[in-house]
Amino acid sequence: MKTKLLLTAFAGFALTCAFPQSLRYTLAQPYISLSAYSQKQPDVLSFTGNQAALAQTKNAGIAVFGERRFMLKETGMYTLGATVPTRLGNFGIQLNYGGYKNFNENKMGLAYARKLGKLLDIGVQFNYYGYRIPAYGNASAIHFEIGAMMHLTDKLNAGIHVYNPVGGKLGKNSEEKLASAYKLGLGYDASDKFLISAEIVKEEDKAVNVIAGVQYQFAKQFFAKAGFLSESGSAYAGAGMAWKNLRLDISSGYHPQLGFSPGLLFMMNFKQPSE
Repeated sequence: MKTKLLLTAFAGFALTCAFPQSLRYTLAQPYISLSAYSQKQPDVLSFTGNQAALAQTKNAGIAVFGERRFMLKETGMYTLGATVPTRLGNFGIQLNYGGYKNFNENKMGLAYARKLGKLLDIGVQFNYYGYRIPAYGNASAIHFEIGAMMHLTDKLNAGIHVYNPVGGKLGKNSEEKLASAYKLGLGYDASDKFLISAEIVKEEDKAVNVIAGVQYQFAKQFFAKAGFLSESGSAYAGAGMAWKNLRLDISSGYHPQLGFSPGLLFMMNFKQPSE
């Protein structure tokens, strides 16, 4: 039974690699990028959902997120993000890794964002993507993604994000192409402690996917998140605890057929938030 489950999970994992959704959208990935469309609760990893969110970063920070997809180490997914604000704009670094020794893929990205007045933020990220299958070889590509965020009111934010609009060809002969994806996002800060966010995602050769979630900070040090992905009927949820400049989250995604994907997030800001 375990072998059958492993083959099923790996088949799904391998299929998503043709259009590298496994790197851009792990089952709990919306958990770490949920606050992208919030002015009240941005964090280190917000820009992984939309690079324009990086413009709201006030302190340098670093975060690491790991997910054991479908409870199998062979399909583990890992993300490292770091942000550095400067007078010339804000910079971010994103590193992703998924798989194991016999099949793995990775993504390295450098992001930049800045504010264009009070109503508009823009951001761009340049990525190096590659996968490795020891028995068959390697392939890689360079591509980019771009995002914009509009602050319609003090509470309502809307954004657009485009992933790999051109290029992204894999292999020496460019036999494969990374999929393009387009997102429209909306975030409503109902209060300083409660966020409602939703995205409509259209990925090349796939049906429209709706991703939605809520985030609630029910105490100064404690908060929770939950949401769903319509494409696979999956859900995600988690809770976090903050102490001074450190934060620890426990999360999980749930797929109706393949089960749970537990995750762990560690985040550190290099400047302690003001009281």
